[in-house]
Amino acid sequence: MEIRHLRYFMAVAEAGHITRAAESLGIQQPPLSQQIKALESALGVTLFRRHPKGVDLTDAGRQLRTEAARLLGDFTAMQERMLAFAQGHRGRLAIGFTSSAAAHAFTPEVLRVCRGRHPQIQLVISENNAAEIIEEVAAARLHCGFLRAPVSRPPGVVFERLLEEPSLLAMPLDHRLARGKPGPVELKELQGERLILVRRPGAPGLYADLLAACERHGVAVELAAEVDRMMTNLNLVAAGVGLSVVPASMQGAHPHAIVYRPLPASMKLVAPLTLAYRGADADGPTGTFVALVREIAAQYRGRKRKQ
Repeated sequence: MEIRHLRYFMAVAEAGHITRAAESLGIQQPPLSQQIKALESALGVTLFRRHPKGVDLTDAGRQLRTEAARLLGDFTAMQERMLAFAQGHRGRLAIGFTSSAAAHAFTPEVLRVCRGRHPQIQLVISENNAAEIIEEVAAARLHCGFLRAPVSRPPGVVFERLLEEPSLLAMPLDHRLARGKPGPVELKELQGERLILVRRPGAPGLYADLLAACERHGVAVELAAEVDRMMTNLNLVAAGVGLSVVPASMQGAHPHAIVYRPLPASMKLVAPLTLAYRGADADGPTGTFVALVREIAAQYRGRKRKQ
């Protein structure tokens, strides 16, 4: 039995006449009669009583009419839901973000706008470090991820750099570099300092760039710790374990325990905001979300150029 058999049955039940039902369906009467007989044979019941003026439903036919109306209604609703999914207006979207990406005003704005424009897209939000977000996107456990710089590039995962912001040096309130003028801290002043890095050992990104700059300029630093999350990093800075470099949007953390200072513009040590998603999934809700992210990122860049 197929869906079309139920549609044929409902047409005959509503018309009370096989020939009129065939006309409404745009088919000939003999094939329709054959389909109804095939349906009766498949179900093992008689659905219609034939008489000179047409057909009447049997008790079995009336029962099937109730069941068929429900099934056809469910089938139509399913088709509409799948169409909405294909058009990107409905579905479930799992999004991960790092704590530093979440601290940027862009991230909550995108989520807020998405909820407003597409209320039938269910957003499932989680927080993790960049390495695990990338792994989960690659494994299809997340649809999208917001992070800073990619620490790996698995096949099939697309990374779009959305925005950039300055990086700041974060230091304990009582650190010697915190007592000076609020201007940029020169790289040479980090000589002998203990640094806290947010990364997997040896991974590329912001902190690898910082270490490379120190090496190029002959500045020897000590590795105090490598941690998974930005907030862990800032907690350690606040506790006096060492110094770190963080995106400018993180400078509100621990305001009574951490001093934030700019770095020289010549270092070009910027913190990007990056969107990760699978290239093969760039349709449906994922495609809608990616397009929305691009739209709002373009607005941010436009506002920055006007400043």
